[in-house]
Amino acid sequence: MCGIVGAVSHRNIVPILIEGLKRLEYRGYDSCGVAVHQDGELRRARSTSRVAELDAEVARDDVHGGTGIAHTRWATHGAPVVHNAHPHFSRGPGVSDAQVAVSGGTTQVGRIALVHNGIIENHDELRAELVARGYVFNSQTDTEVIAHLVEHLYDGDLFDAVQRATLQLRGAYAIAVFCRDEPQRVIGAREGSPLILGVGEGENFLASDAMALAGVTDQIIYLEEGDVVDIQLGKHWITHRNADGSYRPVQREVRTVHAHSGAAELGPYRHYMQKEIFEQPKAIADTLDAVPGITPELFGEGAFNVFKDVDSVLILACGTSYYSGSVAKYWLESIAKIPTSVEVASEYRYRDSVPNPRTLVVTITQSGETADTLAAVKHARSLGMLHTLTVCNVATSAMVRECKLSYITRAGVEIGVASTKAFSTQLVALFLLTLALAKTRGHLSDEQEAEHLKALRHLPVAVQAVLALEPQVIAWAEEFARKENALFLGRGLHYPIALEGALKLKEISYIHAEAYPAGELKHGPLALVTAEMPVVTVAPNDALLEKLKSNLQEVRARGGELFVFADADTRIESGPGLHVIRMPEHYGALSPILHVVPLQLLAYHTACARGTDVDKPRNLAKSVTVE
Repeated sequence: MCGIVGAVSHRNIVPILIEGLKRLEYRGYDSCGVAVHQDGELRRARSTSRVAELDAEVARDDVHGGTGIAHTRWATHGAPVVHNAHPHFSRGPGVSDAQVAVSGGTTQVGRIALVHNGIIENHDELRAELVARGYVFNSQTDTEVIAHLVEHLYDGDLFDAVQRATLQLRGAYAIAVFCRDEPQRVIGAREGSPLILGVGEGENFLASDAMALAGVTDQIIYLEEGDVVDIQLGKHWITHRNADGSYRPVQREVRTVHAHSGAAELGPYRHYMQKEIFEQPKAIADTLDAVPGITPELFGEGAFNVFKDVDSVLILACGTSYYSGSVAKYWLESIAKIPTSVEVASEYRYRDSVPNPRTLVVTITQSGETADTLAAVKHARSLGMLHTLTVCNVATSAMVRECKLSYITRAGVEIGVASTKAFSTQLVALFLLTLALAKTRGHLSDEQEAEHLKALRHLPVAVQAVLALEPQVIAWAEEFARKENALFLGRGLHYPIALEGALKLKEISYIHAEAYPAGELKHGPLALVTAEMPVVTVAPNDALLEKLKSNLQEVRARGGELFVFADADTRIESGPGLHVIRMPEHYGALSPILHVVPLQLLAYHTACARGTDVDKPRNLAKSVTVE
């Protein structure tokens, strides 16, 4: 979701700001912009196109300077149009429309330039107060409120004005601000949205993600909730808000962070999503690389004592991560014999639940910055559930810092909005967690451990064999591209895989897709089945196979068109209205990891056939950092 880059330097920082935005494009956005302090004025360029177009615009208009901020916006308040794009400029009392018209909106007649990630919940009341004071609003955003508020409070010291402004804000924010009257100074603040400080040689930077600063500096400070930071040439300082609203100076650790600046190379692939689907064997192998055996310490120091103490598991996640948690519930209860519940993070903290201090609270998040999941784990902790563990793909993320224990998947940077390799590596990590809990609780023999480890080590080869099915999947995709609806079916631990397959198809092809447990067909979904409704079925050779075959007959009897991913030994044969792609091998408990791969390929190639923007589907963002 929204990205921030800011800088103070002796050199022209516009190329750095633009390159930072390009590195953040994978998060998803629908507008972008940059603002600088230039010749004693504030200048900006904004666009509802890609960052490449913004780059051309700043070159054409000769926008340059040593102090500036930049932003990619994913619309929340106000449509994705230029006047709602960041950076926003303040427009104080007495600034006429004529003055703004003369400037063309590029050179600003006000004082403050500001970018913002997050949502300000009390923006309506603040807006009403500022309008009464004569401030003029040019956008529908909550962000413009902050710019006007900072100008209203400004009395010669931007750092002080931002500190006082944050005391009036309710909601989540990461902001970067600079002022026409104070060149070579940018102020940042965070509450509920990530913001980092990059320390350079005689220059300093702000960003919402360390990747934005790859190649610029590897010296990173992770700001904490309630921090306000002042960056200038060769110096910076940080204050932290106390409970009484006062601020005190603080020191934060400088870490060396090697962001993967080269990870976004597309190579021979048509899209990043295709590249990431085919990277899954390596991602799985890398995620398993540091696993010599099953021990609680895989999840951090003190994990053994935590695992011995817990008597249940609560999984909190959103979207695709929620589906990986839903698969893990089957594993945890059948192998580790521990009661497990899975909650949609955005719902969990808004309902009355029954807390159990002996619960292991597990969060699953690709980015580690998902706002709903971060809020959910904080809520669980406030209820007295202090045993927290995260499965995450970013070791330096807010979620890893928030939880006591962690397992870092090694999927690498995932650019495509629709998650693929992050999902499969989450499943690997959750299976390791299942085995570690089972072993700690006395439910895993040495023979079973060896068998499971052997299966895990063979996974990359098994996934590679599934990827070889791509030509058969492409043939199906040509048919799917002409449809507007699809139904996905699965049973047992493959039902969440059906859910994930339906999500992938709707995310990137815009085909309406739903998933159901196959046994639920006769309880409603069967009414939808016609020859125009393709029914995709995940059919592993497990204990529910015969039940599933009966469900398939229910579809065929109503004239439905079946597309079945079947294990080789299921004896499901192709025929009229029944299309079968045979999986290379049955994989027992780990079968969901194999069966999700052809569903990813089906979604990808269907989207390609329909000509949609596969890597950046409409209305979606990669990292959802707002509620």
